[in-house]
Amino acid sequence: MKVELFVPCFVDQLYPETAFNTLRLLEKSGCKVTYNSKQTCCGQPAYNAGYWDEAKEVGTKFLNDFTENTYVVAPSASCVGMVKGGFNDLFTNTIVHNKCRSLQSNIWELSDFLINVAKKDYFGAELEGKAVYHDSCSALRECKIKDEPRQLLSKVHGLEMLEMEGTDMCCGFGGTFAVKFDAISSAMAEQKVNHALAQKADYIISTDLSCLLHLQGYIDKNNLPIKTMHIADVLCNGWLESTEY
Repeated sequence: MKVELFVPCFVDQLYPETAFNTLRLLEKSGCKVTYNSKQTCCGQPAYNAGYWDEAKEVGTKFLNDFTENTYVVAPSASCVGMVKGGFNDLFTNTIVHNKCRSLQSNIWELSDFLINVAKKDYFGAELEGKAVYHDSCSALRECKIKDEPRQLLSKVHGLEMLEMEGTDMCCGFGGTFAVKFDAISSAMAEQKVNHALAQKADYIISTDLSCLLHLQGYIDKNNLPIKTMHIADVLCNGWLESTEY
């Protein structure tokens, strides 16, 4: 199965190991993975900020960087959600309309792809402790992902998954929302982390590093006994070899 790997810009810059772990998971699932090093961004930051002309320019490059009839997989429901939904506003009834529709039908968030396309849910991962799963807004509402991450995490040795209150509530990041409304954003992060701590969880796990970046910032600022992890990093924990990419 051929797959093109889409590494969102903030993952590339801030969490490169998650990108490598995504590659490892896809290869362990039997996929032949290619990566176009010229790729940059899907245009979501500009789109969410209201700069649609700039978002369209970046989105056009995105459409040119990937093959429309090949699976495209990313470790970010937020970026996948942008392509699946936001691109409708940018490219409907344009000269790239058909290419956009083809790519929209072939782009997948990692956990969704592993369960529903690759049909794999066990990777021999090990992680001791208790964890809660955070349903990101993009995963739940834009990509319709809920059970897939939980199925994958249920197979991790040593990990006890717990359901926290408000698991489907926003963490408060929302891109520029966290900058424009920092007090509200921080309060939402506090609520989310407190729900996790109420379960005595050691980890907050999600499909979206943007959410986890926000939550980890609150955790670090307040010196709290909990940490965040992306699902790709959890699924590779305990079996990684020293292979260099």
